[in-house]
Amino acid sequence: MVDTSLPFPPSAKDFADGSWTDWLHSEELNTSPYLKSVIDSFREITTVTLVRLLRLAPHSEVKEHNDPTLGLEVEKSVIRLTIPIAKNNDTTFYLNSIHVDMQPGECWYLKLTDKHRVLNAGNTERVNLTIDMIPNENIRALIQDSNLG
Repeated sequence: MVDTSLPFPPSAKDFADGSWTDWLHSEELNTSPYLKSVIDSFREITTVTLVRLLRLAPHSEVKEHNDPTLGLEVEKSVIRLTIPIAKNNDTTFYLNSIHVDMQPGECWYLKLTDKHRVLNAGNTERVNLTIDMIPNENIRALIQDSNLG
């Protein structure tokens, strides 16, 4: 279901950084204390710009693309952390044509300025929590110390 209270993203080469809208708590998030606590743990150390649950239907794919604004190496970037929630053994994420085996509950930083794609060849959906945030020294240290990606 689409939240129609949010503005449509503007025409742009890339709007993955979420700068086109103010992030807000929804009623659904407020009824999900665990998800809210995960998001709040990042809000304590940086600015969270966009949070979404992304669902990939069975037997579908996200075609290869890159997100030019989602990388630590990009000045004034926003980065995305990905936390798989539900997946099947037939879902494959590729970064630069290399399979990245993300398991439910793990938190990943991936250099999404590089080419990536997702294939769900299974009979069940894949659901990820994505948290976009402004990278600061706290986040950089967390990524380096925890090997998030």
